[in-house]
Amino acid sequence: MENAYDVVVVGGGNAAFCAALAAREKGARVLVLERAPEDEAGGNSRFTAGLMRVAYNGVEDLKRVMPDLSEDEIARTDFGSYTEDQFLDDMARITEYRCDPDLTEILVKRSLETVTWMRSKGVRFTAAWGRQAFNIGGRFKFWGGLTVEAVGGGPGLVDALTNAARKNGIDLWYQARAVSLSAGDSGVTGVILKHKGKTLSLTAKSVVLAGGGFQANPEWRACYLGPGWELAKVRGTRFNTGDVIRMALDAGAAPVGNWSGCHAVAWERNAPEFGDLAIGDQFQKHSYPWGIYLNAQGKRFLDEGADFRNYTYAKYGRVILSQPGQFAWQIFDAKVKAQLRDEYKIRQVTKRVANSLEDLVKQLDDVDAEAALAEIKAYNAAVRTDIAFNPNVKDGRCTQGLAIPKSNWANTLDTPPFEAYAVTCGITFTFGGLRINTDAQVISTDGEPIPGLYAAGELVGGIFYFNYPGGTGLTNGSVFGRIAGSNAAAGHG
Repeated sequence: MENAYDVVVVGGGNAAFCAALAAREKGARVLVLERAPEDEAGGNSRFTAGLMRVAYNGVEDLKRVMPDLSEDEIARTDFGSYTEDQFLDDMARITEYRCDPDLTEILVKRSLETVTWMRSKGVRFTAAWGRQAFNIGGRFKFWGGLTVEAVGGGPGLVDALTNAARKNGIDLWYQARAVSLSAGDSGVTGVILKHKGKTLSLTAKSVVLAGGGFQANPEWRACYLGPGWELAKVRGTRFNTGDVIRMALDAGAAPVGNWSGCHAVAWERNAPEFGDLAIGDQFQKHSYPWGIYLNAQGKRFLDEGADFRNYTYAKYGRVILSQPGQFAWQIFDAKVKAQLRDEYKIRQVTKRVANSLEDLVKQLDDVDAEAALAEIKAYNAAVRTDIAFNPNVKDGRCTQGLAIPKSNWANTLDTPPFEAYAVTCGITFTFGGLRINTDAQVISTDGEPIPGLYAAGELVGGIFYFNYPGGTGLTNGSVFGRIAGSNAAAGHG
């Protein structure tokens, strides 16, 4: 076995493959190290819906990414636009103006060209009609700036990238766990790994780290995110345990970003400890803007209609985790049944149905039923029913006089049958990680690039704080993966 490569990529998800393909494009001999066995490969990318946030000025831009769009599909869809300025504004607002301005500008300005480049490599994309658009009068209207998804979702994305890597002559090892970096005065010179139980040493001109965050490590979660986080469910892969971040820190890399922050969502209360590939992201429960949340005390505890789901779902998992018992119930009535996303229809849900609110609250496990009924009645009385409900815009249909308002989409719960779904916190990925520059070079604690070391994806810090705009994670991995791979192959710096 030849153990010398130009570029070794640590990780096997979207960011890793984009790095590998970009390095190969420059003529480098490339090896991808995937810690998981082949049937669990793909990192968190495989567990996603495959949504990618891109800036676009209209349908002509989207046709570059989705050349298969038919004239009929275009005619019955209002794609609108999502400009670079809007994307930048969303990133700034949602991270409370903490996101690194230089990295964020690259993320936004290269989003469309990077996804177009992925299309050229064989990754197919389609419009996210089922997730991000509502049919109003026979015409689909997109909202929230999220329009593009990989065909086949996360599994389809990983399969397409894997096929592209093989077709382009990239070597791919499964069950290959990187243990440490080989580094000296001249920088990083290779990787020490365990491949199917045997320790190997690889030399490389450059190493790209793209092995995910530390969300699957309960010790690190409790240490960095705080007490109680060891109790969260992990939405994705069990292999993102922070090893790759640790390797880089041991080699002198600088940590940066929101180490106590993460992307965490409402997740089926009785889901398994880690993600289930057969179910993918369907344990998520994201239609809460159309209903209300109740905790164990029978109380509402957040503004379900503060903003589009896109802009709140990634921070609400943390709020649910902080409730008594680390769970909550989402309550809906029959008026919004058609608005509930497909994930509410799977067999593996903790669901209660009743024809009266009195019967429903009695069925809610671990909830103070009397308090819950009083809370629902108080909420119903506070809804501004004189304002029309419109799911496509922030409709201003709100509550009045409640300690915790509902700012938009406030529908009374008065039409049976009533439905309730039990959720807990599902962690997606962590926000703290390694400091990189705009060339995706890893920066040392002395403030200089570490020669031969690049990084992309979840393990990069400084881009997301507190929350993130939906679909930005995959785009971030693709944009900086491509930059990292290209510069690693060129021996940048």
